[in-house]
Amino acid sequence: MKAFFIILIFCVQSISAQQSVVKDIKKFQKKLNEDFMNSAKSPLTEDDLANFTELSFFPIDTTYVVTAKIERIKDAKPFKMQTTTDRLPIYVLFAIASFELNGKNYSLEIYQNENLMNSTIDKNYIFLPFTDMSNGKTSYEGGRYIDLEVPKGDELIIDFNQAYNPYCAYNPKFSCPIPPKQNHLDTFIEAGVKKYK
Repeated sequence: MKAFFIILIFCVQSISAQQSVVKDIKKFQKKLNEDFMNSAKSPLTEDDLANFTELSFFPIDTTYVVTAKIERIKDAKPFKMQTTTDRLPIYVLFAIASFELNGKNYSLEIYQNENLMNSTIDKNYIFLPFTDMSNGKTSYEGGRYIDLEVPKGDELIIDFNQAYNPYCAYNPKFSCPIPPKQNHLDTFIEAGVKKYK
């Protein structure tokens, strides 16, 4: 009987945790749509903004929420990240995140923008640009981004449901970092924001 109650409590906790994750994803989607509808924040062209209703998202799928082990990189040298224009922002390799997804192991590099590292407000912001096999098919051909925060320990939750397109996917006037080759996932990440149009 005791074992039954332990299993029951575990199941209730798991369901509650999953509901919390889904709530966060819906909040992310709502905020993104609101930003795109706001002419002061939206990357959309004037014509596209006039007809915009909402972004297209893959169905929410919590299997794309992974717990990654991170290996922090000490004394990493700043480097210039390639963009879609001549702009070369300075980034530092923050950590390598290793995780399992659909039975396979993957690793991705996570970066910090050098300017933001010295900022009071955004010093904990870390940046995960990546590409995957859905690019150019169901998702933007140039890859997508995930915004994260510096974790306290050596684990990091990566939610691919919160992957979004760079602004240059909507408007060529923007300059967007190009995900480095080492951040390609040899699988279909069918989560997050879909290809525009």
